[in-house]
Amino acid sequence: MPGQPKYQVHVAPSLLSADFLHLEAEIRKCEAEQSGVLHCDVMDGHFVPNLTFGPPIIKRIRENTSLELDVHLMIEAPERSLESYAEAGANAITVHAEVSPHLHRTLSRIRELGCRAGVALNPSTPASAVEHVLGVADLVLVMSVNPGFGGQAFLPLALEKLATLRLWQQSKGDFMISVDGGVDPQTAPSVVEAGAERLVAGSALFRGDFKSNIAALRRSAGC
Repeated sequence: MPGQPKYQVHVAPSLLSADFLHLEAEIRKCEAEQSGVLHCDVMDGHFVPNLTFGPPIIKRIRENTSLELDVHLMIEAPERSLESYAEAGANAITVHAEVSPHLHRTLSRIRELGCRAGVALNPSTPASAVEHVLGVADLVLVMSVNPGFGGQAFLPLALEKLATLRLWQQSKGDFMISVDGGVDPQTAPSVVEAGAERLVAGSALFRGDFKSNIAALRRSAGC
């Protein structure tokens, strides 16, 4: 069994599943439930098979909420865009290990820009891919679905990776452990037990009544 969480377990609503036509209203729902953080998935149609939003939308969100913006760059060559997202108002920027050949430098640059630095791992990428950069990472995001679309089923192979990161967290760096993909009241207990501290959830929150959904997810996660 991994040790106790270093950070308080919490839920981060993913705007990928929000109603984009009424995005401000969706953000207000998150604020009303004291979410604290919004997860913003940026996709380029190359690294993942989908397109979402870029710096202009992040900027408008920043102008209309004080919630933390956790910007997840699912894009190729993310090092070219770091300044744009920092200037748009991101509080944290997460890049993928799979497309960041100079990962240590990229994470260091994110910190230089005044943002928390995150690194993400696709389901097929082992935890060892980030072991040597944990000293410059503020967050490690474990993808528990193949990135690109919301509403996918949780992949249990993420659990072992979460447990490994929890063990490393005790000795290799002060980083938060996050999980994204298929997180709902059924899967939340196992991901928290394995090591997750930030539970990114989209479909489980925005499909149906947000207030009831986030309460159910928090109960199942014990937070």
